[in-house]
Amino acid sequence: MAIVSIPEPEKQITLGISSCLLGHKVRYNGGHKRSSFCVNTLDNFFLFEPVCPEMAIGLGTPREPIRLVGELAETSQTSRQSSSSAPDKQLKVRVVGTENSSLDVTDALENYGHEMSDQLSHICGYILMQKSPSCGMERVKVYHENGHPLGESAPGAYAKAFMDNNPLLPVEEEGRLHDPILCENFFTRVYAYNRWQRAVLAEPSYAALVDFHATHKYMIMAHYPQGYELLGQIVAKGRKASLDELLNEYLLNFMNALKRRANRKSHTNAMMHILGYVKKSVDGKERNQLLKLIEEYRQEMVPLIAPMTMLRHFIENHGSEYIQRQTYLTPHPDQLGLRNRI
Repeated sequence: MAIVSIPEPEKQITLGISSCLLGHKVRYNGGHKRSSFCVNTLDNFFLFEPVCPEMAIGLGTPREPIRLVGELAETSQTSRQSSSSAPDKQLKVRVVGTENSSLDVTDALENYGHEMSDQLSHICGYILMQKSPSCGMERVKVYHENGHPLGESAPGAYAKAFMDNNPLLPVEEEGRLHDPILCENFFTRVYAYNRWQRAVLAEPSYAALVDFHATHKYMIMAHYPQGYELLGQIVAKGRKASLDELLNEYLLNFMNALKRRANRKSHTNAMMHILGYVKKSVDGKERNQLLKLIEEYRQEMVPLIAPMTMLRHFIENHGSEYIQRQTYLTPHPDQLGLRNRI
């Protein structure tokens, strides 16, 4: 029996994406922000749903640039009376024109975010344009009305509305995908989210949940060791709980667990646990070679793909069906090369 893995690239997963990243000339200046990674690499694996909220709400191109303008307002009256703590502040932000402040598109962008949440319910991830007052996932600069930086940041108006409606959907900015760890984490979540849709939500049942949990054990452990115990407790509620409530609670905690970035220590721990399933079946010399590779990985001498390739070979030839089905062994297509860089 072979390890359950993802075959040659097939465009079976759809991602939302900011249109400018695909080279569409929708920017305020009539230009684009074409991403070679998205166009030349990801395009081989995914279907894209391009969205430009600024064009969608009728701003056109070229157009007057927009920006986030805001102010910090006090939210706690009692804190003013305390000399030991500063007043609580709440950032209130609007999206307005850089030249004509009467051009306020905040509500239009937020409403479009809510609208697209329904239209894009089939996607398994979203890649956004960084620093955009409409599409920025986070850390978009906020200005005073006079144009001076406020010293604060916020998400873009469209992105915030969309993410608020889809808190478990994997979302990332294109710029952050150049970080190997963030990139691998994002696509691990994308493929896991897609497996949930196909394996559990397609035909919801308690049995499907139990099987999903069992096959994701070491993936969860690599990201959040305590998470596997927590998720196991949710599954253990069994048929005593409403199936809808059980699935919602599980998915919430599962996706939050995967948001935690796996590191060399946690990957090493997961690989050592998996090796335990075949250590008696593998020749001592080969086992020592793998242990050496795992230790070299832990010490940052080789990438994760080095020990993982050898471990998968052992599992394929000597592992039980249970361990062969662990999605941790192949969480995304090898052709993406994500484990070659971490």
